[in-house]
Amino acid sequence: MVNKSFLFPIFFLFIIFILAGCSQGNKKVESTESSVENENVANNKEKQSTSDFRVTLIGTGSPMLSIDRFSNSTLVEVGEKKLLFDAGRGAALRLNQIDIAPGMIDKLFVTHLHHDHTMGFADILITAAVPDPRGGREDNFQVWGPKGTKSWVDHTLKAYEADIEVRKVVEGATGLNADVQEIEEGIVFQEDGIEVVAFEVDHGPMKPALGYRVNYNGYSVVISGDTTYSENLIEYAKGTDLLIHEVISIKDPEEEYKTEAHKNIEAYHTTPEQAGEIFKQVSPRLAAYTHIALMMSEEEAKLEERTKKIYKGDLVVGEDLMAFEIGEKIKIIKP
Repeated sequence: MVNKSFLFPIFFLFIIFILAGCSQGNKKVESTESSVENENVANNKEKQSTSDFRVTLIGTGSPMLSIDRFSNSTLVEVGEKKLLFDAGRGAALRLNQIDIAPGMIDKLFVTHLHHDHTMGFADILITAAVPDPRGGREDNFQVWGPKGTKSWVDHTLKAYEADIEVRKVVEGATGLNADVQEIEEGIVFQEDGIEVVAFEVDHGPMKPALGYRVNYNGYSVVISGDTTYSENLIEYAKGTDLLIHEVISIKDPEEEYKTEAHKNIEAYHTTPEQAGEIFKQVSPRLAAYTHIALMMSEEEAKLEERTKKIYKGDLVVGEDLMAFEIGEKIKIIKP
């Protein structure tokens, strides 16, 4: 027969062991609490966004040709609205990869008129001509941009006039015209609790050049556009949740420029060291690199390492179709 007085202390020690384990588990959860989450959702069609403020890097490249990084474009989905910022090379293809038909895009905000930010416009505009499966845009494409935007849009429509007119007759296409607002610094769009603010940045001789801030439901994202170090950007970006910023690396910081052209190009963009100083002053919850222009491999460029010497906060080097859900936490969804 088992002695019950012997079992009692064993049982008591077992209970203490279980409680101690639970306590350690809770501490582990608390110690890893963060405002930024990483999540891989590759090929997961069942995964749906739980946030109504979602940002997707449509293209993270530059004018240099790359099959991995299409040129610059960023999609901001806010509530029921889809706002596209720049329309670079391959933007329609990347949108299609995330099941967004060209006809679902009817609002475009242009940072500046370099070709790597605009060449995808005609594709998104005209590919929507057929109602199914390409979206069938019903109303005119709405375009906001700096001075010169109307001339660019008008000339684009003129260049494709024969195509557009045939599609109107044969396919009954709508939404193949555009309404353009040339904008300056300030609030440029307000609707359904969404506020888009434009601000000037410094892109050398390309003037004017703009960045944008999107405010919604107490949260925000800032898109730098192309710029070198900009005090104005810092001022407009302060307090933002997500700062999406361009970056360039033409050479090692200790080396000389090989050509005057290389020197000029880097002077009109932002090095990792300059970006680190910008991030340090803005202090976003998360910083993300886009428009990644390199004259070397990404390993050799050491973007994160060079930035982190100055900025100690959360930073991610963007990839095409990387997405961010902005809320109490910022969820990074990798492609």
